[in-house]
Amino acid sequence: MNETRDVVVVGAGPVGLMLACELRLAGVDVLVVERRTEPDMTAKAGAINVPTAQALDRRGLLPEMIETQQRALDKMAAIFGGASVPQAPRRKPAGAHFAGIMLWDDNVDVTDPAFADVGPAAEYRFIDQQAIEAMLTRRAAELGVPVRRGVEVTGFVDDGVGVTVDCGARKVRAAWLIGCDGGRSGIRKRAGFDFPGLDPEITGHQAIVEMTGAENVPLGWHATPTGVYVNGPMPGRFLTVEFDGPPADRDAPVTAAELEASFEAVTGVKVSISQVLSATRFTDNTRQSSDYRRGRVLLAGDAAHVHSPFGGQGLNLGIGDAVNLGWKLAAVIRGRSPEALLDTYTRERHPIGEWVLDWTRAQIAIMRTDPRSRAMRAVTEQLLDTRDATTAVFKKLSGVLHRYDLGDAHPLVGAVTPDLELADGTRLAEHFGDGNAVLLDLTESATVREAAAAWDGRVRVVTVKLAQPRELSALLIRPDGVVAWAADSAGVDGLSAALERWFGAPAH
Repeated sequence: MNETRDVVVVGAGPVGLMLACELRLAGVDVLVVERRTEPDMTAKAGAINVPTAQALDRRGLLPEMIETQQRALDKMAAIFGGASVPQAPRRKPAGAHFAGIMLWDDNVDVTDPAFADVGPAAEYRFIDQQAIEAMLTRRAAELGVPVRRGVEVTGFVDDGVGVTVDCGARKVRAAWLIGCDGGRSGIRKRAGFDFPGLDPEITGHQAIVEMTGAENVPLGWHATPTGVYVNGPMPGRFLTVEFDGPPADRDAPVTAAELEASFEAVTGVKVSISQVLSATRFTDNTRQSSDYRRGRVLLAGDAAHVHSPFGGQGLNLGIGDAVNLGWKLAAVIRGRSPEALLDTYTRERHPIGEWVLDWTRAQIAIMRTDPRSRAMRAVTEQLLDTRDATTAVFKKLSGVLHRYDLGDAHPLVGAVTPDLELADGTRLAEHFGDGNAVLLDLTESATVREAAAAWDGRVRVVTVKLAQPRELSALLIRPDGVVAWAADSAGVDGLSAALERWFGAPAH
């Protein structure tokens, strides 16, 4: 055996890197291997949702998020400054769409309670996938996570107490193996996970190119008799959707000729592409493993679920998997919690994946070009130009409604914690940088502190008052930011049970 690790993570995309950082923050010896020799610079997701932004904020990355978004906005301003934009929308987009139907900012009811206490991180969502990957690559290096590129996993053996992984010419013995290696995951296939779902019916292209002939093609999303396309927001960036079946060869290089043909087929405009800067094909293949764990092998991100990119949920879904799994696996590895804690990973994350798959399928249904689907699209457009409908859909797509069923009726339990402003000048999100759970004591209660004393080192007690009083006395918050227990008035009923459920038996 060449080396021994606690965990081998396969895949150095945003999901694999986020998961590795969460594990390392908890003291786990983790190795990341990636078959690509360099980061994938293909243009993919263009923004993140609120839970992803909050997760990065809890780990101290808000300053970098602010800088990253500002650079993106400065770049946009430089591109469009002083230039005429063909048929530019007069209304401000809300930063989301449903099946290519824009959601407009003036239709979102920002006073809806779902948007309360989301914190400043929610303002920094225009951060693309490449920027997230670069940010997490730097963080992994700071935490001392080894990332080995140009290494392909060619096989592994799970013997029930560990996994022997063939990493190129080396064999690595690990307690756990995690596949974060994408929609066509070799880890998933070799481990024998099921992957039920629907076959694709579309071919999509997303590209950033240098081209001529598209100067008068309107910006934004548009449905045509032959498909759907989006032009912009920057010159040379477009996405097309054709309903003529999946591509014959997903692995063939995307050529300028193929992109020209797709652009003309959907827009009716003939263009000439002189250089392809970034290009990818995609389909609406929608599949999800029924369980994200088999023995000592786990899945996260696209390895566990695939779907079309519409609604911008893929990156966020994977980051959610990573922050949910990371602290749980670390607690098991360090002997703080029983292995049964890992059962909650699939139980909590699978329903979130299910709704994403359903919502992407629904979007495909109203993007089709047949008369019935186009009639449904027209009705949907009318509905989505109302305040109630836009707010409801935006809440769903932004992630502020995400909640796990933890068996507690309190409205905060199972949801991401509100980012409360505290009397000492800090925000609640700022108290999670070390990766520990937090017991927030808002009433200086000796009873609360005594109840948590047996979990010292696993749960950090923060005793502070709120900057603005409200009916809330204490919160127990897991390392992933999810509220595990809450009390509106003095008392600790249920606190010890919640502590033991999530953080293991009390110390003696």
